[in-house]
Amino acid sequence: MINATQIRKGMIIKVDGELFKVLEATHVTPGKGQALMQTKLRKLKDQTVHDYRFRSKDKVEQAYLETIEMEYLYQEGNEYVFMDIDTYEQIKLSPEILGSSINYLVPNVVFYIELYEKKPIGVNPPITIDLKVIKTEPFLKGATQSASSKPATLETNITINVPQFIKEGDIVRIDTREDKYLERVQTK
Repeated sequence: MINATQIRKGMIIKVDGELFKVLEATHVTPGKGQALMQTKLRKLKDQTVHDYRFRSKDKVEQAYLETIEMEYLYQEGNEYVFMDIDTYEQIKLSPEILGSSINYLVPNVVFYIELYEKKPIGVNPPITIDLKVIKTEPFLKGATQSASSKPATLETNITINVPQFIKEGDIVRIDTREDKYLERVQTK
């Protein structure tokens, strides 16, 4: 157990029996009364965001997660099959556990699975991933500088903004933290 004043961004804490990731933590000292910690927390179970206030004297349980590397293999019904790259053990994960990582599920890509008490509770994709453009508008000659990007749908059905020169069939590298185009990947 830690004091509420020790809560920091990025921590995993347990509140009312549920696991939360701390998105923001601010120490507030009002003119009158006791100091408190104003936090914004994401529930790991369903990815909803909650605002919580903790009094400075409150105690909070910090949860420690184990992270293992697992390779995505295939989809089976409404579940997704991953394999531990060390032990070859396979597990099935639901879309609720995958969260936004579902946008990056390409076979043979290694993901980071977060475990709490040996149970999967979260999935983090690699920082960058290469995906094929399956649908985008053609290049517009004479397009102004203000129209320097256009939407493109990638092979996993995620849509991001890409530069005008990107065409269907191109492979693009994107930053999974921001769903942002980084560069076109040269194919050999």
